[in-house]
Amino acid sequence: MTTILIICGAGASSTFLAGRMRTIATARGESVTIQAASDDDIESRLPSVDVLLVGSHLSSTFDQLRDRAAGFGVPAGLLASTTFGPGGAEAAYELFSTLTTTQKD
Repeated sequence: MTTILIICGAGASSTFLAGRMRTIATARGESVTIQAASDDDIESRLPSVDVLLVGSHLSSTFDQLRDRAAGFGVPAGLLASTTFGPGGAEAAYELFSTLTTTQKD
C-alpha cells in the first residue's frame, strides 16, 4: 500500500484535501493511505510515507522540503494553488500518480 503525506501550514486544508483524495482512490479501487499534517510534523512522518505533496502556500520552502524528503527516498511534489478548491483533489491525485510513476522508472 502506498502512503501519501499532504502538508500545509496548519494541517487543516490538507485534511480536507486528503479526504477528497481518499474518495478518488476508493472510486478507482486503489489501495492508498492518505495522511495530512502541518509542515512542523514532516520529520516524524517522512520515514513512513512514500510520497510527499506540499501545499502551494509553502512554495518558498519547497526546495528544502523536497530535499528533506529525498533524504528518506520520498519523492515530493508542489501542489498547484487551485488544488485546495473545487476539483483540486483530482489534480492532486494526478500529481501523486506522476510522482510514483517517475519513481518506478
